[in-house]
Formats: sequence, structure tokens, C-alpha cells
Amino acid sequence: MALVSEILTKLTLSYGEEREPKCPTVVPVNGFNPEEDAAKIETAIKTKGIDEQKIIEILTKRSCSQRSEIALEYEKRAKKDLVSALKGALSGSLEHLILGLMKSTAQYDASELKSSMKGLGTDEESLIEMVCSRNKEELMEIKKVYREMFKKELEKDVSGDTSGDFAKLLLALVQAKRDEPSSMVDHEKIDNDARSLYEAGVNRKGTDVTTWISIFSERSVPHLQKVFERYKRYSPYDIKESIRKEVKGDLEKSFLTLVECMENKHLYFASRLNDAMKSKSVKDKAVTRIIVSRCEVDLMKVRTEFKRNFGKSLYQTILEHTKGDYQRALLNLCGGDD
Repeated sequence: MALVSEILTKLTLSYGEEREPKCPTVVPVNGFNPEEDAAKIETAIKTKGIDEQKIIEILTKRSCSQRSEIALEYEKRAKKDLVSALKGALSGSLEHLILGLMKSTAQYDASELKSSMKGLGTDEESLIEMVCSRNKEELMEIKKVYREMFKKELEKDVSGDTSGDFAKLLLALVQAKRDEPSSMVDHEKIDNDARSLYEAGVNRKGTDVTTWISIFSERSVPHLQKVFERYKRYSPYDIKESIRKEVKGDLEKSFLTLVECMENKHLYFASRLNDAMKSKSVKDKAVTRIIVSRCEVDLMKVRTEFKRNFGKSLYQTILEHTKGDYQRALLNLCGGDD
């Protein structure tokens, strides 16, 4: 009888969390010729006044692996590293974007994390976006690449640049201990976690942040989606309202980012892009980071959410709020209008 009871409390249900198919806007180009591309880029860099358009046209329309091949061919031809040549030829937002494209997605994330913690002030907003939106597999790859690129552990740099419960949450996420999704729905565990979140927060004076961190950083995404739904049975507030009531500052932003990404990661990135471009002064750094880091992952889905939620396409928004060669590069990576 106990076995039957256990089976009933763990009804099999597909969470639909198998490896999510990629929806990139940048894909390998057909008829790829790295020698020809390298020669054209060499000419563009040597041209008096620099032919930025030619550089953009090639590098924004090739996949990461194709760009690597171009870099190898360029070095053979010019006896010079392509990244160094591009650094010398370009400047400003366009330089940052093109140099970002010369890295793999994990290398780009690792270098953006490093720059968010470099110097006097930590860029908490960038740190939160990258750590809280990446899945377990991505975080493990980023950590490996970070170690290779900077000869340091990501955890060590995060703990050195943040403090308190905010640091504890980021470190718990970076450790990438999140459970793998299961085809079995454990209703008892869902109920226990929902009740634990309530009892550690809204139902007591002060917040037991350690319990929140443990559940938010270790449970699988499909499990947490069910927990947030069940949570409403215990609390008069939903999980987002509870976060806003219980914690403040960077810790609040981090927990909210986790929930938003678990609800709809593509909408989260679309919202970040909308926020970065809705004021008069565009946040170029944020726009570049999201477009470059997602263009070979899921930018097509981000585009769909952008149009659905903000009334105009991402393409049109870029067209309105940016200009020049930087705009041309972003539009190419965006991959078309909706």
C-alpha cells in the first residue's frame, strides 16, 4: 500500500524541460570561405579610414566557429592576431560588440563577468543578469572558461567583490548544484518547499534567507515553477510580492531575476533590452551584452517576446534608438524584422 501511495504522490509528468532547442538569429553561412573572408577583412582594416561596413558585414553574419576559422586564416595572411587588429581599427560600442563576437558564448560571458567585477565599483546589475539567467550547464562551462582565461576561480572573484546574503546567493548559483529536471513530479517535496519558503519569509518576523537561497539555487526549474504555484496556497502574496516584502537591494533584484527567468527567460531578456533602449541615453553595454550573448542561443525567441509585449519589433526599436555602424551591426545580429 505504501508503494501505491508513493506512486500516487509522484505522478509521472513530462516537464518539457529536455534540452531546449536553440533558436539563434546567427547561423553558419552557406558556401563559407574563410580565406576569402580573411582577405576582405585584411583589406578593410588596411583601407585608409577603415572599411567598418565590410568588417560588420562579414563578422556579424558568420557563426562563432566560422569566425574562429577566419581568425586563423587572417593570422596566416597578415602575420598578426585578428583581435589585436580589430582593437586597433575599431572604437567605442562597435569595437566592444565586434570583439565580443570573436569569443565563444561562454568566453564572452566569462569576460563580461570579469569586467563587471573589475576596478573600483562592481557592476551588480550585469552580475545579477548573467549569474541568475544562465542554466546549470552554461554556468559550469563559464566557470571552466573563466579559469582558463583568467587563471582564477569565478567563485573567488564573486566572493571578493560582493558581500552578505547577496554574495551567498550568487555563490550558491555559481556552484551550479541545481537538480536535474525529473520526469516524476514529487508533490510532497513541492508542498514542503512551498511551505518552507512561506515559513522562512512572510510567516515570520525577519527572513530566513539561508532557506530561500537553498531552495532557489538547488531545485530544478520545473520543480520551482510548481513550488511557486503551490506557494499561493500558503501565502496571501505571490512569490514576487513576497520577495519585494522580505528582501531589498541587490538580493531582491537577484531573487526576482531568478523567478522571471524561470517563468519566461526570453521575456526577461526582452524586458532588459526594452529598458536599455527606452530612455534617451541608450545603455549600449547592456544592449550589446544581451544581443551578442543570445544571438547564437535564443535571440529569435527573445525577438518574439519583445514584439508580443512591447508593441513593436526589436529590429524597429534598435533602428529608432541607435545609429551608425553600431546600429548596422546590431540589426544584422537581430536577424530581421518581425
